[in-house]
Amino acid sequence: MTAPKPAVDQQAQAQDQQTQRIHHPYRPPQGFAAMLAPVHKASTVFFDSVAAMRARDWRQEDCYSYGLHGTPTTFTLAAQIADLEGGQYCLLCPSGLSAIAVVNLALLQAGDEVWLPSNAYGPAIDMAQQLMVGYGVQSRFYDPLDASSLQLTAQSKLVWLEAAGSITMEFPDLTGLIATAQAAGVLTAIDNTWGAGLAFNPFALGIDLSVHALTKYPSGGGDVLMGSIVCQQTELHLQLKNVHAQLGIGIAGNDAELVLRSLPTLALRYAQQDRSARQLAHWLLARPEIAQVLHPALADSAGHDDWQQVCGDADLAAGLFSVIFDPAITQAEVDHFCDGLSLFKIGFSWGGPMSLVMPYALAQIRPMGTPHLVNGCLVRFSVGLEAVDDLIADLTQALNHCKKVPFNNADQS
Repeated sequence: MTAPKPAVDQQAQAQDQQTQRIHHPYRPPQGFAAMLAPVHKASTVFFDSVAAMRARDWRQEDCYSYGLHGTPTTFTLAAQIADLEGGQYCLLCPSGLSAIAVVNLALLQAGDEVWLPSNAYGPAIDMAQQLMVGYGVQSRFYDPLDASSLQLTAQSKLVWLEAAGSITMEFPDLTGLIATAQAAGVLTAIDNTWGAGLAFNPFALGIDLSVHALTKYPSGGGDVLMGSIVCQQTELHLQLKNVHAQLGIGIAGNDAELVLRSLPTLALRYAQQDRSARQLAHWLLARPEIAQVLHPALADSAGHDDWQQVCGDADLAAGLFSVIFDPAITQAEVDHFCDGLSLFKIGFSWGGPMSLVMPYALAQIRPMGTPHLVNGCLVRFSVGLEAVDDLIADLTQALNHCKKVPFNNADQS
């Protein structure tokens, strides 16, 4: 199809070809519609006039002022993520961790306390204990299974929630924790990456902010880094947006395109990975090498009743679970097991099409103690979209060989 020629511009005809390559007069016809949103990439945004430039309000989603503050592509993605999470406003960030940082920096100042669950995402704990301490913010920890351990004070300004807990997969007493924070007038923010906006609606529970690592399930490909902050209150959104802008936070149009392309299949992928993870979790329960399986949907997992209360209607639990090996199996043997897997790749993150495995030293990630957990070596699985029978075959061969560790021979000197 040949593009329609614009009306002849006498000035353009007199211009050098180099200038015309930059200021070409052609504009595509309006009214084009397709399945996916177009990708707009810009740092500079043009204004029709000086008056239009001066009248712009970069904080509004109906006004374009600079690439950092949004393009049609990023506004489209933000609107869809806000709907997914059940909120009103959404800010996009270059990673889930950067979204956590924006919340902390926007809502906390010297003399404040931030509360985190003892099973929180490791980098979030590091941020609270290292970066935020430098700004005079004190971090305190609570037991996510016991709302009475959340002993808020006049200095408490933010409570972080995580459902389910990172790596050890405890599902918290969200109802009790939210009620405690509300009674004290303290804001709550949840890392809702595990739930992906599908397992439960955080705002229906009374949570103030939902942070989501779009890197995981919304992206679905293991090839995009992105995060989001969703809320319902206009004043809170603008408070966050000011810090978001002052930090120069932005995302690329092509990254937004990839997440937009994946969103229509999010619910299908999430449900399939959930089903596969439950099958594998039940299968591993019967293996003699495994002392404990950590999965919120299993009746004997910590916080199962709370998971059932919050997620029971949707009956969703993601494609993530952990196991603890029998204490007689050494870390070297567990590492050998991980090395022996073929379909499960060793790698951080989760939510992509390929299954992942990662060993963790329990004493290092849970220094506060976990009496409900067996004292053994922990391995986390992220289940992808492979056939379950193939994954079981892979686990079987690796488990059968996990004790064949050459350097673990007691006869060797």
